[in-house]
Amino acid sequence: MEVKKQIEKSIELQHKLLSDEAMLARIEDCIDLITETYRADGKVLFCGNGGSAADAQHLSAELSGCFYMDRDPLNAEALHVNSSFMTATANDQSFDKVYKRMVEATGKKGDVLVALSTSGTSSNILKALKAAGERGMKTIGMTGSDGRRMAEYCDVLIRVPSADTPRIQEMHMLIGHIICENVESILFRK
Repeated sequence: MEVKKQIEKSIELQHKLLSDEAMLARIEDCIDLITETYRADGKVLFCGNGGSAADAQHLSAELSGCFYMDRDPLNAEALHVNSSFMTATANDQSFDKVYKRMVEATGKKGDVLVALSTSGTSSNILKALKAAGERGMKTIGMTGSDGRRMAEYCDVLIRVPSADTPRIQEMHMLIGHIICENVESILFRK
């Protein structure tokens, strides 16, 4: 069985993140950016496709629900949760436009868009990031080692040093949880 090797690959990737000072600084930049957004009464929107959509929804729930603390909710939403909007826009216009349109409908200057894409090449994600920037939103991208195309549209880009989708997604959740935990702690520390 490959189980032990798979766990070792995940641990190896965590060690790479841990020893990358520039990566750690970018994660802290994300924490600062989101904290500042909430202090200015802004919101955080998330988007992704497939497993990254599930991760986007999970992380938005950590902020809007409760993570470690019983506290007031933070305004966070995954852009794909309105299935009627998603399917109508995809059918009537194009799947490439679904997140862009939702950013245009709900995003405002000072909000943050967190875009997750293991490949970094998903057209609908790139269009959403571009639209967010045009609206004066701050943008955070989470991708894999090949996700250079997102850099043009991101204020902060987290590129996990891997091309293996499951390992990238594991790191996105690790990093996302670290961001949520720290944002919550900073905003609600007693």
